[in-house]
Amino acid sequence: MLDDVVRDVELKDALGERYLAYALSTIMQRALPDVRDGLKPVHRRVLYAMHRLRLDPSSSMKKCATVVGDVMGQFHPHGDQSIYDALVRMAQPFSLRYPLVEGQGNFGNVDGDNPAAMRYTECRLTEAAITLLEGIDEDGTDFRPSYNDENKEPLILTGGFPNLLANGSGGIAVGMATNIPPHNLDEIAQALIHLVDTPNMRDGTLLQYIKGPDFPTGGIVVEPAESIAEAYRSGKGGFRLRAKWHKEEGARGTWHIVVTEIPYQVQKAKLIQQIAEGIIEKKLPMLDDVRDQSAEDVRIVLEPKSRNVDPEMLMEQLFRATDLEVRIGLNMTVLDERSTPQVMSLKEVLIAFLNHSRNVLIRRSNYRLAKIADRLEVLDGFLTIYLNIDKVIKIIREADDAKADLMKAFKLTENQAEAILNMRLRSLRKLEEIEIRQEHKNLVAEQKGLKALVKSEELQNDRLKEGFQSLRAKFGAKTPLGKRRSAFSDAPTVEDVPLETFVEKEPITVICSEKGWIRAMKGHIEYNDDVKYKEGDKGKFWIPAQTTDKLVLFATNGRFFTLDCSQLPGGRGMGEPVRLMCDLENDQDVVALFVHQPGRQLMVASTAGRGFRVAEDEVIAQKRSGKQIMNVDAGEEAKVCVPAAGDHVAFTGENRKMLIFKLEQVPELAKGKGVALQKYKDGGLVDGTAFVLADGLKDYNGRTWEKSEIKEYIGDRAQAGRIVPKGWPKNGKFVPTL
Repeated sequence: MLDDVVRDVELKDALGERYLAYALSTIMQRALPDVRDGLKPVHRRVLYAMHRLRLDPSSSMKKCATVVGDVMGQFHPHGDQSIYDALVRMAQPFSLRYPLVEGQGNFGNVDGDNPAAMRYTECRLTEAAITLLEGIDEDGTDFRPSYNDENKEPLILTGGFPNLLANGSGGIAVGMATNIPPHNLDEIAQALIHLVDTPNMRDGTLLQYIKGPDFPTGGIVVEPAESIAEAYRSGKGGFRLRAKWHKEEGARGTWHIVVTEIPYQVQKAKLIQQIAEGIIEKKLPMLDDVRDQSAEDVRIVLEPKSRNVDPEMLMEQLFRATDLEVRIGLNMTVLDERSTPQVMSLKEVLIAFLNHSRNVLIRRSNYRLAKIADRLEVLDGFLTIYLNIDKVIKIIREADDAKADLMKAFKLTENQAEAILNMRLRSLRKLEEIEIRQEHKNLVAEQKGLKALVKSEELQNDRLKEGFQSLRAKFGAKTPLGKRRSAFSDAPTVEDVPLETFVEKEPITVICSEKGWIRAMKGHIEYNDDVKYKEGDKGKFWIPAQTTDKLVLFATNGRFFTLDCSQLPGGRGMGEPVRLMCDLENDQDVVALFVHQPGRQLMVASTAGRGFRVAEDEVIAQKRSGKQIMNVDAGEEAKVCVPAAGDHVAFTGENRKMLIFKLEQVPELAKGKGVALQKYKDGGLVDGTAFVLADGLKDYNGRTWEKSEIKEYIGDRAQAGRIVPKGWPKNGKFVPTL
């Protein structure tokens, strides 16, 4: 009942309390599985509700809407869609290694298509689910009230099916996540049998049985053995999983690749779309076409551009560029028996399941012992009356309180007297007495065995091993369901050939605007004003190039970036921002953009009048983040990037002064601020260039100034220079050299 008292509470305390409640709810009731049955509450409630509806494998199916409604109305009041999604996943053979629900109708497919609505589909439990639920009605676990206090639901499922490892799990909680891939049940059962006999077995011995994940969609695990061992030892790691493929020969020496198994949780339709886009965008230069010829099985056909292409090299390129190879993470964060989240190793998970199985075995044995005791009590009463049938009949016929008189006359318990009074007359035959004595004998023997089982850990171990052997018989490697699907292999060593080697060489014209929108027009196009730009923008760079070239971009923060010409957006439209292709910050602009020429030297300079030479090969960046070559202080910017070709250099400042000196006075550095090139009392550097003095100096307007006209500007590095000659361009710049 809510009270009407208003209390003053610190906002941070109120937020902390509510966030903690939300976090705990997410961790315990939604995202993390229990280590014992490997299920989250919604999956557990679906299976238990189906068990109550008697939807076992031998029964007829019921509409999924019936199951969803039952679950939502009695156990899980969180919306029908979330319940149906959980039910569908448990029925998908490409999602669960050992499906817990058998579905009829459209339950989705590996292409990523959605299932039909719950009113159209039907379901029932599988043998794996029945094994998981075994003992649920024999006090194998504790129950708690459901959300409306009208029913009871199990805290945990009781069966001896190692669902956590067999089917895996995934989820994101608050501040933690879990991702456990599926494994082969036959291997898990063998490991459990060995663990029963050798509780202190080493992790290395455990891996002799469980070699790695076994995914429902197959594939090939190419993770090194030592990496797999470390992942299982720590509970965190990952596995590289590749598609399975083979080469098929065609007519007249042609061939193609056929992919028959794709990685786990990769949607086939999106994978084919990804490959097709790679072909169109020329990111897969060795591949000519991709076709989907799948029916119930997967068959993706890959056509090479040439019969001379090496299949291994083609597939290695595809593995790097597409989801034909993925990395499946391992993060065994689970709830232990105290509902505490923790990261467990593979051995700890197996031990937790083994302890759970032992606990369920003892609870079921005690439950059976109680039932046997009740039945023996009744049978003892029956045997007592068989010796005095006439007297019993007389009491029943004549006594006012037959029950009390029977208890007094034969020293019976209330249960015995009640059972005798409920007995049919036909049961008083001699044959029934013989059957009762035989049942009594059998129950006494069973009771003796169960009492010994409860007290003896050795007998419990034998019973547990029998259960695990039974799992192997039902779901082992000799069954169609239990046969291992994922293979193991070492990734082949293929010579790393640069991607541009396979790019078709074609002429292009790279156009980049002042605001950094870049595109590549087909062919070499002369500069013209017909090219359109976005409103308020205009052209800045117009560069003839080839699709096999690399573009070098120099930014005002002194960082170099490298772009691949084959991956530039096409000439249709306005292009794309260059900032989408490299990590160029929004407050930085492009200083220079040019085609990379190996072996060349560049000269860079900042607005502070400092600079140096750098080998162009050293500025090529392999990452989007680029390469910091020139360091600039706050308030300064990189201003100049030109080829360091010739014998002299020239610089102009905002003060309209120009200085010329020998190129050899500019030092060569790998990175840094550089040295003073020209001194300024006011302003900073405007432009710089390198040139051959004998050939003269060209200004921005294209005029060539002869040596005799500029000899008075020749001096030494770090001088101030002289006022530019009359007729020099107003912007103070030299002719562009890149």
